[in-house]
Amino acid sequence: MFEPRLALASLSGESDADWARAGAPHAGAAFLGGIALEERSRAAARELVARGREEFLPPAPLAFVDRQLTALEDSPIRAGINVRSAAEGPIRAAAAVCRRHGAILEVNAHCRQPELCAVGCGETLLRDGPRLCSYVRTAAETGATVSVKVRAEVAGVDLPELAATLESAGADAIHVDAMDSEPVIADVADACELFVIANNGVRDARTAGEYLDYGADAVSVGRPSDDPAVLRRVRRATERRSSVDT
Repeated sequence: MFEPRLALASLSGESDADWARAGAPHAGAAFLGGIALEERSRAAARELVARGREEFLPPAPLAFVDRQLTALEDSPIRAGINVRSAAEGPIRAAAAVCRRHGAILEVNAHCRQPELCAVGCGETLLRDGPRLCSYVRTAAETGATVSVKVRAEVAGVDLPELAATLESAGADAIHVDAMDSEPVIADVADACELFVIANNGVRDARTAGEYLDYGADAVSVGRPSDDPAVLRRVRRATERRSSVDT
């Protein structure tokens, strides 16, 4: 899906094309966003801004996505867009934009802010497997490459079982925030043939290697994604593993 097997994970209000371009010397992919696509998720994002969080709130979200992806067309990094939506239609529209650019559409079933959960986004979507699979199916029908961002340690959610179901719905990748349950990566990798991206606490060769040992195909870096020293360390770890695997 991308090389080197290091991705930059989306950071609300920070992960734009300039951020992705800065990380391009070290990473194989960058997930921009998250982008709230329709009015309910945008209203929730506005509430988050009101209490001090950074959020992307362009007046025309799809046009913004198109501009951001266009800005990365001459970059070697593979772009992805992490999106939030309380409705299925905007997911299809965003996926179509991603398909035109060869970018990855990443459905956000990860955020746990109460404002987003209250409108059916983020972790609420993670708890609703049928609806999440419907989003994935809708996105995949456009021909876009589809990833789903999820988190571990959510009560009532069996991530390995969900991963297999998402694969059947047409997903290509699953981006797992392992929280404090790193071994869940092995369970997810064993349950499906999806491209597994492991996230949480990736800072150096040791942390990257642990996830790769559990069967992750790639790792992602969140908060330190603007730190070249961290990215160099993690990239070297993934490249060493790639050379062993081949």
